[in-house]
Amino acid sequence: MGNPMKIGIIICDRYRSCAGGKCFRSMRNREGAFDIYPKDEPLEIVGYTSCGGCPGGNVEYAPDELVKNGAQAIHLATGLVVGYPPCPRIRQFKE
Repeated sequence: MGNPMKIGIIICDRYRSCAGGKCFRSMRNREGAFDIYPKDEPLEIVGYTSCGGCPGGNVEYAPDELVKNGAQAIHLATGLVVGYPPCPRIRQFKE
């Protein structure tokens, strides 16, 4: 086993009190967005933060901070992508 792939996660501010259960379980089981990683490749969470609330002011800064903490990939949490209602700025965030 090599060095772990380091992951940062950004959640919707509506769910800022979320403990991350679905994200961490999906990561562990390599489900959803995490199915791109081989099961034998170790993954490590290096940051978990919210978007900062509409219109997503923290999204301008959070990715850089996650990268400073070693993130090699940044995932947008399920609540941000398919929450009710889904985030109307998701396309901007992905860019």
